[in-house]
Order: sequence, then C-alpha cells, then structure tokens
Amino acid sequence: MPFDFSQIDFPQWDFSIISEHAEIALTLAWVLLFYVMRRYTKRAIRSHQKIEHDQKRQRINTVDNLFNLFLVVGLVLIWSSELQNIAISIAAFMVALVIATKEFIACIVGAFYRASTRPYQVGDWIRIANYEGEVTDSDWLSTTLFEVDLKGGSYTYTGRTTVVPNSVLLVHTVQNLNYMRRYVTHTFSISRQTDDVNLYLIKEQILEKIREYSEHFHDVAIRYNSLIEKRLDIKISGPEPRVRITTTRDGYNVFTVSLFCPTEEAVEIEQKVTEAFMAFWFEKRDARAIAIRGEG
Repeated sequence: MPFDFSQIDFPQWDFSIISEHAEIALTLAWVLLFYVMRRYTKRAIRSHQKIEHDQKRQRINTVDNLFNLFLVVGLVLIWSSELQNIAISIAAFMVALVIATKEFIACIVGAFYRASTRPYQVGDWIRIANYEGEVTDSDWLSTTLFEVDLKGGSYTYTGRTTVVPNSVLLVHTVQNLNYMRRYVTHTFSISRQTDDVNLYLIKEQILEKIREYSEHFHDVAIRYNSLIEKRLDIKISGPEPRVRITTTRDGYNVFTVSLFCPTEEAVEIEQKVTEAFMAFWFEKRDARAIAIRGEG
C-alpha cells in the first residue's frame, strides 16, 4: 500500500521574522559568502606551484583588497534604505543645529573677520552701529566697550559698559575713532534772538578769544593735525578755529564754533567761549538799548 504523505503533519514555519529582518539575513549570508570565497581563493593561490612566493603574496594582498571592497559595497547596497534614512536624520539634525546656533556661529565668523582685518584693538575708541566707546575686552563672541559720551560732546566715560556681539561686525561698519582720544574737532552752537544783536559784530572778538584759549596747545595741535592727515590720507578740519553764523525758521541766530583742541579740554574751552560770547552779546544788546533810549 503506497504511503500517503498528506497524512504527515509538517511543522508550520513562521517566515515573517526573516522577512521583517531581511537586511540582517542578507548581511549574514553576504558575510558568510564573502568569508568562504576569500578563503578558498587565497588557498587556491597558495597551492599554485608555478607562482613564485612574492607573486603569491602580491596576489593574496590584491584579493584581500578586492574582497574587502566587495564586502563594503555589498553591505552598503543591503542597508541602502536604512543609510538613507540615517542620512536624512543627520541632515535634519544638522539643519536644526545650525538654525539653533546661527548667532553663535555668526559671532565666531565675526571674530575671524576681526582677527583678519584688525579694525581695532583694546584701548581704541570705536563706533559700531549705534554703539561707541573704548574697547576694553575682545574675545571670540563679543567686544566690550566702555561707553564714551561722544554725541554729547563731553568725551568722558558715562560709566556704562556695552557688550557688542561679534556678529554685528558682519552687517555694520566699524569706525575707528582712536585719534579723538588726544585731539578732537569740537563743534558747538549758541542760539540767540535775531532782533537784539548783529552777531557779525562780535564774530572777530570771539575768534580772538578762541585763539587766546588755544595758544598753549596751538603748535602741538598743528603737528597732530598734520599727523592725522598723513595717516588717513585725507584733509580734516583744523587746527585754526572757525565760526559760522546761521539762522533758523523759528527766528534765532545760531553762532556755531568749531575748533581743533585736546579732547580733555574741549568742554572747558566751550564754556569759556560761551561765557565770552554772552558777555559780548549782552554788552552789544545793552549798548543798543541805551542808544534807542537816547534817540527817544
């Protein structure tokens, strides 16, 4: 009686695990195949009698390199989809990292820019964007300034400290004002009513007073002015004082004085000139009032 194989209960194998981990199965199969083929190829080369010993070593070395290349290429092909996902994840992580640290990176780039161009150094007076003062510290991330009252015209330390990130150097110009630490072109204005005194009558008197106040540093100012012009290769105002008289729409005469003087003496000279101006102005006004009363 023939044997009925249908009566045998074969075990039901679950191949879902293999299908879910196909890369691992293929990797094991490829590594095993690689190991067997390389081993028997090298054995065949060693057992060849007609090949010299040095040639055998060269061929074995070549076989090792080729099989290692095939092994890597095969593994890359097997895991290509996973590697692609990893690459996308790494790229996304790098993009997120760059976005999160863009200010930090910009500060580092700004530090390299500062180091390569050297627009300033510690101790210089500079202006960066809306920040101005004396450089007291500079590192990879920022520049620290002692604020100096340049806009107010007193040229003194305000007591405030400003920390400017180096990223500002990439988008704003840097003005080096270091020459102003010793001498500065100081400009100030005095406004008075237009109907009282003709300012041109006291213009020359004020200029004489300015020359008197500037006499003790006049020679040094000339030399320093010439030195700045040579270094900057430009023509700057000074060292002779200048006076300009203008009017405003509100009915005021504006008496503007500009002089090249030591920075530390600028405010003192301004006050002396203002005092002299007021004395001359009131003198002329009173004389005019007396003359008008005499005519009456």
